[in-house]
Amino acid sequence: MVDDEPAHASRIHDEVLTSRVVIFGCLDIREYFIVRDSFGRYDGYKFHMLNMDYNELFQNTLKYLQTKKKVLLLTTSNRWMGEGEEMPKSTALAYKLANSLSADVVKIIEVPKLKIYPCEGNVSSSKGNHCGLKASLLQDAAKNPSGFHRCWASLNNSDDELWKISKELFVSDCVVFFGSIRWGQVGAFYQKLIERLTWVENRHSSLGEDNVIKNIDAGIITVGHNWHGQQAMLIQKQTLKYYGFNVVDDLSWHWQFTADPEDETNESYEKAIDVFDQQFLK
Repeated sequence: MVDDEPAHASRIHDEVLTSRVVIFGCLDIREYFIVRDSFGRYDGYKFHMLNMDYNELFQNTLKYLQTKKKVLLLTTSNRWMGEGEEMPKSTALAYKLANSLSADVVKIIEVPKLKIYPCEGNVSSSKGNHCGLKASLLQDAAKNPSGFHRCWASLNNSDDELWKISKELFVSDCVVFFGSIRWGQVGAFYQKLIERLTWVENRHSSLGEDNVIKNIDAGIITVGHNWHGQQAMLIQKQTLKYYGFNVVDDLSWHWQFTADPEDETNESYEKAIDVFDQQFLK
């Protein structure tokens, strides 16, 4: 990178020179090339891309879910209750998929509606790693019928509702997380959830016990507007692999309205809603 190369250009090739996102309803695979003038100075960038109709992504996900016996869809985006019946785009996408499956096969949980306390950080405390020890077992047959739920935050907060997720998770053979991209990361409700599930990963990676989710297929589908969504999704896809899920490509993808990270106009956000609705919901 030369000294006169603007921050925008740096952001492009500091992330990745190849991106794969859904732009205006198409899978947009872009390879970026930094353009320089005859003196070697930055002079913008160009790209070439291949487009594939979004329908292939959606249909591949649906077809895969139709092969499963018990599907759990976890939505993590939110809106202010005063907005009435407005539903976040990623949540609406989850319901669209659910409506195409048998009611006895699929279960949707809207995570923001649950009372879930933050992770206590027991994986790295002054005592070392004591996340998910057998002593942290949630001893409630109604909330923890599998006997797998072991989390100190659940014991320390009697009104914590993480059990409503783990109870469904351990009877499912497939789980898909849905989230919105906010400031280049999957939103806060997703992050709080995935941190609170650390005991699932810690059980086999640090405690040396069995992996209780190894037979559960998983994926993450994210929705964003203009920046870093694909990278954020890929990080969480890798996180799910570390957790021990069987991560499936057809269950993991990102929809994004525009590839221009500087596009912050209200008109752009308004158009994004219309485009998303036309592509998925109409």
